Amino acid sequence: MTMADRLSQLQDTVNQQAEHFCNSIGIIQQTSYPSKFLNFDRSGSQTPLRTTQEDYAQLFAQLISRCAKDIDTLIESLPSEDSSTELQLQSLKRLEVENQEAAKKLEDIVQHGERILEKIQISLEDIAQAQLEMHIRSTNS
Repeated sequence: MTMADRLSQLQDTVNQQAEHFCNSIGIIQQTSYPSKFLNFDRSGSQTPLRTTQEDYAQLFAQLISRCAKDIDTLIESLPSEDSSTELQLQSLKRLEVENQEAAKKLEDIVQHGERILEKIQISLEDIAQAQLEMHIRSTNS
């Protein structure tokens, strides 16, 4: 698995963790009792469902802790900065060698093309000369 794949997987897991936090806050808001503030009178009474609050608390605690472990594992699996620098240098060296080889091939192809062009030009001159000589002969006859 490449580093980019691991980073994408890490980003997805962090996003999933954020979703777990957001959903758990939503459940807390739905199931919590209203608080009383001094000098603030709120009319209306809402009694939240108390029966499933503990189930939700346990569920989200498990989801959040499992996701946190996944994040730790993914971070640990990332290559170190030194290793990454070494890999980049090796990759650059390899690319430089490939570039030099490609440049040599291109130079050979250009030289070959120039030789072919030279032969074509000589052949065209020969053809033009032959046509000129045939034209002169036909006009003299």
